[in-house]
Amino acid sequence: MTRTFLSKTAPRIIVRKSPSELAKMRESGRCVARVLAAVRSLVAPGVSTMDLEVVADKMIREAGAKAAFKGYYVPAVGKRFPAALCTSVNEEIVHGIPSKKRILKEGDIVKVDCGVLLDGYYGDSATTIAVGEIAPATERLMKITREALDLAIDQMVDGRRLFDVCGAVQKHVEASGYAVVREFVGHGIGKQLHEAPQVPNYIDPKIRNPRLREGIVLAIEPMVVAGSPATRLLSDRWTAVTEDGSNAAHFEHCVAVTDNGPWILTEV
Repeated sequence: MTRTFLSKTAPRIIVRKSPSELAKMRESGRCVARVLAAVRSLVAPGVSTMDLEVVADKMIREAGAKAAFKGYYVPAVGKRFPAALCTSVNEEIVHGIPSKKRILKEGDIVKVDCGVLLDGYYGDSATTIAVGEIAPATERLMKITREALDLAIDQMVDGRRLFDVCGAVQKHVEASGYAVVREFVGHGIGKQLHEAPQVPNYIDPKIRNPRLREGIVLAIEPMVVAGSPATRLLSDRWTAVTEDGSNAAHFEHCVAVTDNGPWILTEV
């Protein structure tokens, strides 16, 4: 789940994790990865986003974990998120609410964001899944977004800076003819779902540019749109969509800085 960029309550202290803490976060990350893999296998025309939610919620409970998003309260929204997954279709960017009425159809793309709390530590990851055959332009949007995430992960090296991560996303996305969403960003993660620092997908001189050190874990999550980066919220006050109706893609991994380079915690 993304942190709203305009939040004024973000903690400023970046918490570095010990090897034992990273090991626990790895287990949380594996749990999330298994859930997303199961959801991916279910996505097909005729499936509802609530069908995905039911499977994910059951898997999380059976793993002895807690769904991180379910019941998550955001003051700006004024209510708690009602589901274990965020399921956002086509022009929906993030925070879509699963529904029995939202039936996936051929050519759609669905962004699935999942978070868990396991043994005191959070894991958070997102992927964009094609529903059947999709248009070449949509396939390219997904490809560029995933490449941007990979390039950002490559920057998670001791001694580099936050803006190396942010700039890697922005440079690749904009050079490819797309735009990044600016209202929602990635974040630090650990004992809290949202920790410092905030991780925008562009270089913003208004925020700090801390040096990356061993033990820092970031949830890096490019959100890329095919058209204008302008966004709006639907009446549910959760679902963010592109203002012009263009498609959006979203990928996310939790990544740790280690003495051996980047460690992706949210892979199987």
